[in-house]
Amino acid sequence: MKNKKLATIVAVGLMAALCFVGNYMQIKIPNGVLITRIHFGNSMCLLAGLLFGPIAGGLASGIGAGLYDLMDPVYIISAPFTFLSKFAMGYICGYLAKSEHRLKNETVHIALSAVAGQLSYIILYIGRTYIVQRLVYLAAVETALTATATNLLTSTVNAVIAVAVSVPLYFALLIPLRSTYFRDIITFRVSDKKWYVKLIAIVGFILICAAAIWFYAANHE
Repeated sequence: MKNKKLATIVAVGLMAALCFVGNYMQIKIPNGVLITRIHFGNSMCLLAGLLFGPIAGGLASGIGAGLYDLMDPVYIISAPFTFLSKFAMGYICGYLAKSEHRLKNETVHIALSAVAGQLSYIILYIGRTYIVQRLVYLAAVETALTATATNLLTSTVNAVIAVAVSVPLYFALLIPLRSTYFRDIITFRVSDKKWYVKLIAIVGFILICAAAIWFYAANHE
């Protein structure tokens, strides 16, 4: 048990470092008062979830991305939100990837887990973009929607890159890592008879966030 706990700590630290470094492989795009980016950080966040599951993957994603924000004056104030949203991405991806209720096609199962993690992050990210534009910068609806649309575009590009990179890397690393110190935390499955309740709750939360953002936008035009 002690060895498993130590391996988990090492895995979180390793993947957090990769998430941190992945954010520096980037192209910054000015977006009004904001700056959006195309980067490889999300690839490592998804990989963390796919390899090490919801808790370790979520922590590695949140810590690595949050530290990047803290190191950049442009993003420092968004570090708490980044930690939470990247944790959600890694957690959802890892939870679905490690679920004992699996699709017959392993590749499809892993790919859909990565896509689900990315979709949850995109919804939270663009929602935050719109709210910050309207409530913090007091931007007009048109300006806020333009900034949100730009971030949605770059987030979609990042999502495609993240899934395209993380899924092949997962399968490339899976067999070698099974013969290492990380074996137990690579091969475990989330055993939960009521797994669908959590899944419905997660999807419901994301849909409520999306509906709230839409409602706010519709009533402030």
